[in-house]
Amino acid sequence: MTLPHTVAHPGPDVFETLESEVRSYCRGWPTVFERARGSYLYDERGRVYVDFFTGAGSLNYGHNNPILKGALLDYLQRDGVTHGLDMSTTAKRAFLKTFQDVILHPRELPYKVMFPGPTGANAVEAALKLARKVKGRETVVSFTNAFHGMTLGALAVTGNAFKRAGAGVPLVHSTPLPYDGYLDDVSSFAWFERLLADKGSGLDRPAAVIVETVQGEGGINVAGSGWLRELAELCRHHDMLLIVDDVQMGCGRTGAFFSFEESGIVPDIVTVSKSISGYGLPMALCLFKPELDIWEPGEHNGTFRGNNPAFVTATAALNTYWRDDQLEKQTLLRGEQVAQELATVSAEHLEEVKGVRGRGLVWGLEFHDTHRAARAAARAFELGLLVETSGPDSEVLKLLPPLTVTPDELDEGLHVLARAIRETA
Repeated sequence: MTLPHTVAHPGPDVFETLESEVRSYCRGWPTVFERARGSYLYDERGRVYVDFFTGAGSLNYGHNNPILKGALLDYLQRDGVTHGLDMSTTAKRAFLKTFQDVILHPRELPYKVMFPGPTGANAVEAALKLARKVKGRETVVSFTNAFHGMTLGALAVTGNAFKRAGAGVPLVHSTPLPYDGYLDDVSSFAWFERLLADKGSGLDRPAAVIVETVQGEGGINVAGSGWLRELAELCRHHDMLLIVDDVQMGCGRTGAFFSFEESGIVPDIVTVSKSISGYGLPMALCLFKPELDIWEPGEHNGTFRGNNPAFVTATAALNTYWRDDQLEKQTLLRGEQVAQELATVSAEHLEEVKGVRGRGLVWGLEFHDTHRAARAAARAFELGLLVETSGPDSEVLKLLPPLTVTPDELDEGLHVLARAIRETA
């Protein structure tokens, strides 16, 4: 596939001369992208790439989804409100009513909806602030290899040493625990329970526990349903709030709309962002049980918490994909397709592959050689596939194809991935 025309490469590289050294993804994908549609990105030279990155999980319904784009263009064409802070607008009302009718009520979830600043990190900050305010305690428990965002509060409950070091200040009021599978005793919270019960342990009683049901940036570590239920019971028994960070794994990434549904738990607080707008537009939610809604007006706010174009595309996404269970079933089916192909790749490279793991349409392939994933990702780019790495040493190839990917598109990307792995052995 090629574009009908190509564009000459510009002269001086403004990205190199003007943009900060902090940029990262562009270093692994050294081209200039021009347009995107569905499961594909196109650069300015007309080269096509299968996208198994999807905006770090922000594009669950693919690039420029025509249904969502149509709703957005119609709204803008009739001069719909684009910026409204937390003012009441028709776009916000339509989203709230749809979210209640399509997502919350069918799942018997009682949550109030808060619009923080439109990023996952801001939703996490709101959750942490609210938990501490409700409980009157400072400590929050997090987990090994967790990632919750790059702002200071979110970094304090993030495990990655490189990201934490960027804070430049002590990251306090958090206590890390081993995630499911981190230790041989994979399902036991006995050590933590002992600390909570022992007045001589030195542990400040936590206000909350924050957890990802699948750790994306941490290396596609999947928590078992039993482990999550045990954690939820532990929180209930010891008067701690349970926060589920569903920023990357929510909105259908693991199959169900919320990643925690499979385990049967009902968290006290849930953070949602990335694909909630459906179109890659900035938007975030902090959901919490009604009795926790003790905010004072304006106590947590943000200039762009009323992103009305995002409300429009989010409403269209919910109406299109979540009024029945077809997308959920399709995601699980496509996930089986990925699992089978990765199992084949693993069998071909037994001495090199450490493990394959995932749920729905988030999968990871871990290598013993911590540099191997990066080499394979670089070769995949050369062959026309965007795939990133994750894990504390970037030792895991991380697959996040759009939920709308077709079987043929999925096969295309998986075959490129298999070739990239073979050619970097």
